[in-house]
Amino acid sequence: MNGSSPARPSEAPDAEGASVRVHRWEGYRCESRVVRSPSPRVAPVLLVGGALQRKEDWGRLERELLRHADVVSVDLPGWGAGDPLPERFGVDFLTEALRHMLTELDPGPVNVLGGSYGTAPAYRLAELDPARVARLVLVGTMPAIPEHARGLIEHTLDLFAAGRMTEFARAGVELLMSSTPGADVAAGAAVRRVLLHRFARISPEEGLKYTENTRRLLTGAMLGAGGGPAQPVLVTTGEHDTFTTPALCRQVAAGCADSWFVEVARGDHMLHLERAPELVELAARFYAGESFTELPFVRRAERVRGAAPVPAPARAGARAGLGPVAAHDG
Repeated sequence: MNGSSPARPSEAPDAEGASVRVHRWEGYRCESRVVRSPSPRVAPVLLVGGALQRKEDWGRLERELLRHADVVSVDLPGWGAGDPLPERFGVDFLTEALRHMLTELDPGPVNVLGGSYGTAPAYRLAELDPARVARLVLVGTMPAIPEHARGLIEHTLDLFAAGRMTEFARAGVELLMSSTPGADVAAGAAVRRVLLHRFARISPEEGLKYTENTRRLLTGAMLGAGGGPAQPVLVTTGEHDTFTTPALCRQVAAGCADSWFVEVARGDHMLHLERAPELVELAARFYAGESFTELPFVRRAERVRGAAPVPAPARAGARAGLGPVAAHDG
């Protein structure tokens, strides 16, 4: 009745000790990956990534988070190991797939970190299922695709369709990373090289996913108009982000009832690659209800909406519900 596959989901540890599980929502494959913390102090953290990002791609950010919490990462339909998802399926479909995966995993209330494209289902999950989300961090977000970026995004689709992969890679990186002269971005040159390599070598299936996902964003509002999450929300991006600019991110925070906006020094749109330890320190303090405004990399911190100067402490992070993991090959 909930649209899930009648087949029993299977699980297995992967080569890094994580546990990968296959799920199905309305006939579309999706996957989750769970890694357990040796000493969790806050509720499990759910990671929802951006375009072309796979659940295994969080790297250092995931490793840093494991000092604080169990980590759940996902490939929704249209991501990573998930099936390609036609553009006609909107953000609510992705959100329902995410809810279904969490129902099967049963981790209890989670803290959520959504990045870029992944901020849309993360935000909507908090709106639709407030009992499931304790706190929400959005990294590099916007209410809808801004006009200054629309033509650039459409250009990447044209280049990919024409098979001009070198130009496609360059255009994709120029869209996501600042080219402002003199911008001091931590690890900026290295991140640019990583992204160029990633865009230039995407497979035909990844290209299909990128195309459908991008068209989905171009045809509608990114975050919808549901009234905003009621939970504590922290919206952040780098000071040099020219795609989801600080102004756009603050606009999202202004639509939430209990919100902060933080601008990170020496950061751009790819904060999880540029400043992973700093992003984790910020998020972990927010999840735990601890002060973060004095952190040295916080260029600007603003309490956008809500009365309390610092959010109240979050529910402490038991391993609730993730349970023993059986084996499959993912």
